[in-house]
Amino acid sequence: MQVKKDPAEISIRYLKGVGPQKSLLFERLGIENISDLFYYLPRRYEDRSKIVPISEIEPGNTHTVVGEVQKTSFFRAKTGTRIFEAAIADGNRRVFAVWYNQPYMRGVFSKGDKVMLYGKVELTKRLQISHPVFEIIDEDKKEESLEMGRIVPVYSLTEDITQRYLRNVVNQAIHLYSSQVKDPLPTSLRARRKLVDFKFALENIHFPHSFENLERAYKRLVFEEFFILQVVMALKRKSFKADGIKHNTSENLLKDFEDLFHFDFTEGQKKCIKDIEKDMIEEKPMYRLLQGDVGSGKTVIAMYALLLAVSSGYQAAVMAPTEILARQHYVTISKTFMPLGLNVRLLISGIEKEDREKIKKELAQGEVDIVIGTHSLFQEDINYDRLGFVVIDEQHKFGVSQRDTLRKKGKMPDTLVVTATPIPRSLALTIYGDMDISLLKEKPVERGEITTYWVGDDRRELVYKFLRDEVTKGRQAFLVYPRISRTDNSDLLSIEEMYKHLKKDVFPDLRLGALHGKMKTDDKKNTMEDFRNKKYDILLATTVVEVGIDVPNATVMVVEHAERYGLAQLHQLRGRIGRSKHASYCILISEPTTDSSSERLAAMTQTTDGFEIAERDLDIRGPGEFFGTRQSGLPEIRLGNIVKDFDIMEEARKEAFDLVKEDPDLKDEHHAGIKENIKERFRGKIEI
Repeated sequence: MQVKKDPAEISIRYLKGVGPQKSLLFERLGIENISDLFYYLPRRYEDRSKIVPISEIEPGNTHTVVGEVQKTSFFRAKTGTRIFEAAIADGNRRVFAVWYNQPYMRGVFSKGDKVMLYGKVELTKRLQISHPVFEIIDEDKKEESLEMGRIVPVYSLTEDITQRYLRNVVNQAIHLYSSQVKDPLPTSLRARRKLVDFKFALENIHFPHSFENLERAYKRLVFEEFFILQVVMALKRKSFKADGIKHNTSENLLKDFEDLFHFDFTEGQKKCIKDIEKDMIEEKPMYRLLQGDVGSGKTVIAMYALLLAVSSGYQAAVMAPTEILARQHYVTISKTFMPLGLNVRLLISGIEKEDREKIKKELAQGEVDIVIGTHSLFQEDINYDRLGFVVIDEQHKFGVSQRDTLRKKGKMPDTLVVTATPIPRSLALTIYGDMDISLLKEKPVERGEITTYWVGDDRRELVYKFLRDEVTKGRQAFLVYPRISRTDNSDLLSIEEMYKHLKKDVFPDLRLGALHGKMKTDDKKNTMEDFRNKKYDILLATTVVEVGIDVPNATVMVVEHAERYGLAQLHQLRGRIGRSKHASYCILISEPTTDSSSERLAAMTQTTDGFEIAERDLDIRGPGEFFGTRQSGLPEIRLGNIVKDFDIMEEARKEAFDLVKEDPDLKDEHHAGIKENIKERFRGKIEI
């Protein structure tokens, strides 16, 4: 049978010792071909290279020793345990290698054998190593050991695959196929960045000859991974260089806009407005991320961009992740632009069919200036007359295809992505590397401080007393629960049971409301409006209030079972308060059972800075679990750590963008490896 040479196309089953049955075991590890095996990297390494004389080994430490088998014995202890032991000596000192309930070991060693042992030294009445890794040294054997006398890789395993077996398979694959991989990094780039070649990196990431070589191999492979990712970002960015819409502005537009508000814009807001205005009056399409902490005033900035688009004769669309948030945007935007006579419409699935058909017709005929909605905006039967600007709120709540479908409703409309989820710069370059980024850190001056407390269940009565005190002052409060109703096998508090309990036993004289995802659209809308209009003192809710809810009079946020939420979600919930000049309070009620939960809750009490929260969240959860990576349309990062390896990321980004600027279609023969690598890893998600 003729075997294809591309390792990505060679099944793992063709390696010696694998075959069809074993290949099924490898599939559990995500390994189907030789390329998968190359990138199945060790999770740690054991240094078995330093051989220590037996006279110098220390109990409690792990050592590698070499000696001669003096004697062996096999016996049964009083407990019934079968014990095999071998006395190993190097001169006058000896250590005992001991195995329990492994009678087959009797046939392994012979007196006089020279052996190497690796394991943790124990001191009983003598020095011994229980179940050591071992190797019998054959002086005539020329092959290098994969197990002893070197730095040894340790892999994550699945049932019926051992470390020794996996090392042998990986080593075999490297020797047979590593030279057949075309190095995707051009020689000039490797020389400039002092990077080793692919073959060296692959050999030393799996079987390093020294820790220095391991470090060089790691940097090379991380650089390659980040570089390929950033080339894709640069190619996506290049696709937005096509002819777009050149919006028009006037000297008075910004001043007229500012006059619509009763407050002064922050310096941060002014800078972001200028950035966006500069993008929109250029002919190339804008693709910008507006990233700001909760309550920093992002909506105002987006509204100016909407006005700029409409004043230039184009339609604008605002896509929100939930109907509640879409309705809130509709109320805010239509009320603000009412003096200007703009036609602002709401298009969501909850509206009457007759109204929907009317809005569809108005959109197609160009009578609607601004439309606000959810996924309804990009459905097939929705057409726009002159869509020139799109706002996507909380982009990570949408899939890539949904976002692109909306933008394709117009001819390269300018796009502003808005998020209240602060993203560490390292992650922003990974997920949003193809976009320009505007940061909005400062909050409007009229916003009050938020103090966060973490309390146990034993402080519940004090929390209720505090809630009553705030309501007496004329304020309102959110109570967030993880469940709508109680289930038989759960002791989590639910909205339904707590509403009854609080109404009857705790706050019989106060006005309580409830809001959750299972309610009908109109009921949710009415409840939210009633709470905003102060018809309820306390609103019991699920995390449906997490994003975008704006109730300035609400000053208390109580989160029950707070250990069940991630840092970003807790921070978003906290962002529902502190939206007026009044002091606000976030109270987390929790009895955490894990260190990571305690770490999250402690972080919430220590800072209200969303960007600091995001960095801590990234540290605790790791980049693979931090929001958005699965919906970004990009493959998971296999090796690099975007926090620890951020310097490498920035180096790779610079090289990638310079390369695409020099060779935008990757036609240069020296860039063929990059092109092939992208096609393999991104499988049609990017056109080259």
